[in-house]
Amino acid sequence: MTLHQPSALELDRRAFRRRQSQRSVLVAIGSTIAFAALAWVFVFNTAGWTAVQQAFFNPAVAVQAFPRVWEGFLLNLQVLGWSVVTVSIFALIVALLRTLRGPVFFPVRFVAAAYTDLFRGLPFIIVLYLFGFGLPTILNTRISPVVLGVIAVTLTYSAYVAEVIRAGIESVHPSQRLAARALGLGHVQTLRRVVLPQALRKMTPPLMNDFISMQKDVGLVSILGAMDAVAAARSEASLAYNFTPYVVAGVLFVLLAFPTIRLTDWYTARLRDREQAGSVL
Repeated sequence: MTLHQPSALELDRRAFRRRQSQRSVLVAIGSTIAFAALAWVFVFNTAGWTAVQQAFFNPAVAVQAFPRVWEGFLLNLQVLGWSVVTVSIFALIVALLRTLRGPVFFPVRFVAAAYTDLFRGLPFIIVLYLFGFGLPTILNTRISPVVLGVIAVTLTYSAYVAEVIRAGIESVHPSQRLAARALGLGHVQTLRRVVLPQALRKMTPPLMNDFISMQKDVGLVSILGAMDAVAAARSEASLAYNFTPYVVAGVLFVLLAFPTIRLTDWYTARLRDREQAGSVL
């Protein structure tokens, strides 16, 4: 059996690709070294870097503040966990209300649209103040900061997530809905079995980005009096006269968001490659 021998043209192409790959690696190494040198000259080798390192990156202060900051961070995780559930349910309801058809549902669609417009426009910190301090005053009772934080996060992020879900539902071609109804499926069955599974692929990347934003914003519940990571860092910083506890809290939030960020990038690239398969010559 005769083995396949590549042509001279194919060998030239392979050699060219190898040279391009080697050139790219060398350029990347050179640019990295140049960037590191510039950072050393203009940042790390300056007179003020020692003071910055002492004020923001003090290892002793970080070790001392970590237990209390971590304890507060667990409260942020608690707010985040409850908010994921409540936002998912409430946003799905709002999105489905906005997709209802027929003139009889106009008031429902109007209220849902007004809600999404209002809470997408309000800054989250104002929502925290309004509901965090206004709701206990109206009810004349003390409410846990965790509950108030979950309510504020739910109201704010449900508006964003509802619009993502609505856009995903409307991105499904109408023929899919008509075909399902022709087969005898009801409106709810069509949504659950035909529309939502197809819309989920389009919705997942923006939903992940909203989840990352929500992970950061739960750190603002400290303004309600909750002893979360930010509040604990503020307390430790005032005792140590050092800003390192804030860096510790920031690192914890980054570590929380990093897996979701990488998963979002991976899923987006995978979805793009699947949709564009065969388009690159």
